Amino acid sequence: MKIPCVRILSSAAILVTGLAAAQANVRLPAIISDNMVLQADKPAPIWGWADAGEEVTVSTPSVQQTTKADDKGRWEVKLPPHKASAEPIEMTVKGKNTLQVKNILVGEVWGGSGQSNMQWSVAASTKAQEEIAAANYPQIRLFIVPNRLSSAPLDDVVAKWVVCSPQTVAPSSAVLYFFGREIHKAQNVPMGLITCAWGGSRVQPWITPAKIAGEPGIKKEHSAYNTQRADRAAARKTYLAAMKNWLATAENAAAAGNEFADPPPVPADPAATFTSPAAMYNGMVHGIAPYALRGWLWYQGESNRGEGMYYTECMKALIESWRTLWGDVPFLFVQLAPFYYDTNETALPELWEAQTATLAVPNTGMAVTTDITTIRDIHPPNKQDVGKRLALWALANSYGKKDLVHSGPLYDSMAVEGSKIRLKFKHTGGGLVSRDGKDLSWFTIAGEDKQFHKADSKIDGDSIVVSSPAVSSPVAVRFGWNQIAEPNLANKAGLPASPFRTDKWTDAKN
Repeated sequence: MKIPCVRILSSAAILVTGLAAAQANVRLPAIISDNMVLQADKPAPIWGWADAGEEVTVSTPSVQQTTKADDKGRWEVKLPPHKASAEPIEMTVKGKNTLQVKNILVGEVWGGSGQSNMQWSVAASTKAQEEIAAANYPQIRLFIVPNRLSSAPLDDVVAKWVVCSPQTVAPSSAVLYFFGREIHKAQNVPMGLITCAWGGSRVQPWITPAKIAGEPGIKKEHSAYNTQRADRAAARKTYLAAMKNWLATAENAAAAGNEFADPPPVPADPAATFTSPAAMYNGMVHGIAPYALRGWLWYQGESNRGEGMYYTECMKALIESWRTLWGDVPFLFVQLAPFYYDTNETALPELWEAQTATLAVPNTGMAVTTDITTIRDIHPPNKQDVGKRLALWALANSYGKKDLVHSGPLYDSMAVEGSKIRLKFKHTGGGLVSRDGKDLSWFTIAGEDKQFHKADSKIDGDSIVVSSPAVSSPVAVRFGWNQIAEPNLANKAGLPASPFRTDKWTDAKN
């Protein structure tokens, strides 16, 4: 299509005029809007934009605070902690104009992030129609961040809070919704649930730019980040030269009364690809920070399978970087379910091992899902139990229910006893059991030759004693060390044990 030059100049003038008008008004980010849930018992940042130096006043029924926009037009106040309440309140934000934020509740706010199993909707989950029909929870509010990539942090997102109902719940994260429903029922408080997930994503694009640049444990991400930004700068320089040439040609054509070609297309941003470090943080997370919340749920890792313990370093970087925005909030994650990926039987167990190692980061928790499986479907539809297991961690550690059994057995230590190995566990939850009543499954044992054999495994109090006639001098045990393993070891609370190995061999025969 040929474009007259006057049309381009006119459109640009209209755009500039519109931006100038917009800057004159106080504006709020999408996350601060009607139907929101204000996090209880914490200072709550409220922020937005106005003219530089403009005075802005934020009022709720119990407090009023005034500030001024900085030289870039951004302003922020921090409301003092409010008590949880299901009684709706309004907030007034006044500058040169006045904004009203309506139907606000005060309660608990949690975010849910990761890849497709976190993005997986209520509509695609087990008993979906029943769940949707029953989702009449006006005290639960839902906010879904749309997928967007960016090479620079974006200050806002395009989304809105909605009241949970059969008409609104279907596209929401099933894991986050079922988690929030459990907390809502147990604590009798309003819930705000923020979905911020993208199917197929790796962990690296969710880490903040500052952490990518400064974390020594993930140097290769820093290298990729710098390379992509250098490529971006070069592409923009080339594009600028092409635009200058086009503009000169277009102006000459217009002066002669002739038509001219479209401008050259804007090149793809090499630093805003699906795998670019920080690109999802920039496009989806930055715009909702530092909205006060209680904690984060995380369900991700399938796309990082094969990275082994490097994944732990990435997870540490993710958690630490988000805590620079939200403080030391809980970070609860899901250990992936068994699934047949390919012929590499141990790449998934190695990721399980990396996920378990992330528990060394304070204030974290892990829901094990080895019994919630669809071996040929990477998306087990039973998200109800996943949400419940994450809720157990939150109820025990964030809401003071310390006596609640909230984890399945986690390997603690081993001791060689002649031709046997005794394994001890944490979180035995009143005792170890076989969840199906059959002999314990998926235990193997090896000697110095690194050849693993199927083991005889017996429960002995809070221990498991493992042996095999083929191994007279055992040195190592593996449990559930296969991508399709659905082992039956659990505690009496019905929570399954996490897979593990006691060795670090890379050349063993599994």
